[in-house]
Formats: sequence, structure tokens, C-alpha cells
Amino acid sequence: MQGNLTERITIEPGKRSGQPCIRSLRITVWDVLQWLAGGMTEQQILDDYPELEPEDFRAVYEHAARLGRRIAL
Repeated sequence: MQGNLTERITIEPGKRSGQPCIRSLRITVWDVLQWLAGGMTEQQILDDYPELEPEDFRAVYEHAARLGRRIAL
């Protein structure tokens, strides 16, 4: 399962300035995290962006967690 989650996050030069996107869409990991931090639920985001899939959220969380572990304070 983890491999499938990792494959959901794509980075393409020139698309959204090379930011990590969800399944080559123009929706970045940071967009989703910002919406969640702003109080939206996963279901509200799915309703607003039907191209997203429920499993995309797990991929976003995994990506953010891996990135967070790399940052030394």
C-alpha cells in the first residue's frame, strides 16, 4: 500500500513551480494541507475537487510526515 501512496505524489518541472502535486493534477500537497488547516474536512474538499480521491489524503499526510522528518531544528 505504501508504494501506491508514494506514487500518488508527483513532481513535474514547470507544473506548479515543481511543487509536489497529487497524481499529476494541478493540486499540490500544500493546497490540501492549507485547506485542512483552514478547517475544511476531507469530504468538503472532495466535494469541491471531485478529481481527488479519498486515498489522496493518506498520500498527502505521508508526504508531509516524511518531509517533516527530514527537517532538523
